Amino acid sequence: MDAKELYARLKPLQEKQGFLFNPDESYTMPLLEGLLVNKERYGYMACPCRLATGQYDKDRDIICPCAYRADDVAEYGACYCALYVSEAYRDGRIERRTVPERRPADKVQEAFEAALGC
Repeated sequence: MDAKELYARLKPLQEKQGFLFNPDESYTMPLLEGLLVNKERYGYMACPCRLATGQYDKDRDIICPCAYRADDVAEYGACYCALYVSEAYRDGRIERRTVPERRPADKVQEAFEAALGC
């Protein structure tokens, strides 16, 4: 499967839930490619904008769509990596702001340490 196939498979499923893909394909396709790389690497599609530990149970909150997506989109119009956006964000009706990290600091630190081999 490639990024375009993943896009085609996920798009209708996510739209039914009220989430749209970022309309900038030059931005969206590399994120989808990152999901596929992480699927190959870890066996699951960890969010490509975050560090993963490589342990499913520890990374469950960042398996795409991550546990923080709904709150991010509701508050900012986009998720942390801006793969998923709201209609208002897509249409430019809301200000585009940086989405802060909601993942707890201890999980971020654990993934960082795993990446460094600590």
